[in-house]
Amino acid sequence: MLDFAPVFSLSHAGLCLHSNIFAMDTVIGLYGETVEVPCNNGAPKPKDLFITKWKYDNGDLLTQLKDQDASVIATNQYKDRVSMAENSSLLIAAASLKDEKIFTCMVVAGADISEYPVKLLIHKAPTGVEITALAAELEIGKPTQLGQCTAPDSNPAANITWFKNKKHLVADGKGITISSKVKVDEVTGLTTTSSTLQYTAEKGDTDALFTCGTLNALSSPVSFTVTYPTERVSLHVISKGPLMEGDNVTLKCKADGNPLPTSFNFHIQRKVVKVENSDSYTVTDVTRDSTGEYKCSIIDNAKMEDSKNITINYLDMSLSPSEKVMKSAGESLALNLQTDASGELRVSWTKDNDKLDKMPKFDKLTYSDSGKYEVVVTMGALIKKASFELVVEGIPVIRRLAKQRGEDGQHKVLTCEAEGSPKPTVAWSVNGTSADESPYVNGKISYKLTIVPTVNLTVVCTVSNELGQDTRAINVSTLFEEVRMDKQGSSDDSDTTKLVVGVIVGLLLATVVVGLAYWLYMKKSKQGSWKTGEKEDGSTEESKKLEEKIEEKLEENSQKVEV
Repeated sequence: MLDFAPVFSLSHAGLCLHSNIFAMDTVIGLYGETVEVPCNNGAPKPKDLFITKWKYDNGDLLTQLKDQDASVIATNQYKDRVSMAENSSLLIAAASLKDEKIFTCMVVAGADISEYPVKLLIHKAPTGVEITALAAELEIGKPTQLGQCTAPDSNPAANITWFKNKKHLVADGKGITISSKVKVDEVTGLTTTSSTLQYTAEKGDTDALFTCGTLNALSSPVSFTVTYPTERVSLHVISKGPLMEGDNVTLKCKADGNPLPTSFNFHIQRKVVKVENSDSYTVTDVTRDSTGEYKCSIIDNAKMEDSKNITINYLDMSLSPSEKVMKSAGESLALNLQTDASGELRVSWTKDNDKLDKMPKFDKLTYSDSGKYEVVVTMGALIKKASFELVVEGIPVIRRLAKQRGEDGQHKVLTCEAEGSPKPTVAWSVNGTSADESPYVNGKISYKLTIVPTVNLTVVCTVSNELGQDTRAINVSTLFEEVRMDKQGSSDDSDTTKLVVGVIVGLLLATVVVGLAYWLYMKKSKQGSWKTGEKEDGSTEESKKLEEKIEEKLEENSQKVEV
């Protein structure tokens, strides 16, 4: 509030009054609402208050004496619209633009008359903001009237701002031009502001949101179809993984124009396939011969194209033999594995589901080579398998025939070990109390027979299959004989020295007997010769031969004694 100075003085009821006019205040009220115009900026009433009066240029509105109710003086449009508040403020109902005036509050207190002028302004926000006259589409590089933003029934006139993706657009005289106009309603005095945006679209405006607004209101966002020619084409191969023979391959041609092209040319191995109302083409059941370059282009511009090299993966494998193979033990078997693939291979072998370190080799077949062989060849996701069954056959052969006394000493166990394929069967020449056989593994089997021999006998084991048979015999003595021999063996062990001495004595006695016989023979021979008068030459020769024989016999006996 500004300082004031006395303007004039007057006398009333014998008093001298001083008049003071204070600086003007400004109050803003809302259109259609009840407006409060404060007196003396809402200061408390003076204690010596006599009268309060509100007036304006065309006359008085209402007065209030101290401790009395306010009285309305106005007879015009304010008659039913004005009242005074407890704090002496002026209340104006249903404010309109016609109420934009200067209202003065006059206060008489003591010897002073004070006047407080207040300028009343009525504001109204637009009833709404909207964009109309929208463009059908925006073309890149071409200035186009995007739309018109309208803010009706406001006071003062609304200031409209344009936004793109919430960013303020400023007219630059090139790509952005904004023009505005204001229209006043003759009845209400309210204004309608219209703003037109001329915009040159860019490629990135395809999904842009445009809005306009005032200080207190914002329009709903709008977007536009932005058209532009195709500048780039890309070919895409739709596949979940590496392409294999037998797969279906979908080719998809994408363009960056708007609107998007609806027809394309697909170049499939030197053939051109025209596709309309679609951007895709499927090549079915591809083979290794489908490997090569594929292209696509837009129909109205063959130079706008893209290409991709497509590789169809393949894996071929053959195994010989691939079925059941029958071979004889000792023969050879040649395996032949052939592969042809588009990439690096991994080969693995199994025999009866057990993994092998490498490809089997059969130079000389044995029964243990029999089994089911499988080879697995892989290349990425491609897998090929092949198998064959090998059966090695042979006439049974008995590798061992043995005997041993049972653990209880009351029986004997015969073991006949054989080898052959198909599985040999056994036949014994005697009956036993129990027969048993081992598992047949790798062509080998063992048969056992438990017997209780009562006499010495020869037992024959015969093994056979459909290819032939083999036989072997073993001598088996009775248990009594074995016990006797065992006892004799133990006695011989204790009397070894006696036995040797006895043999030596016997040999010496035999030598003495032979020598004695020879002496008697010679004596008789001499007597005969004397009696007959025969010459001794012939007998002498015979005697020498006999002596040599005796000496040889003695030497042989001597060697036996040494043993």
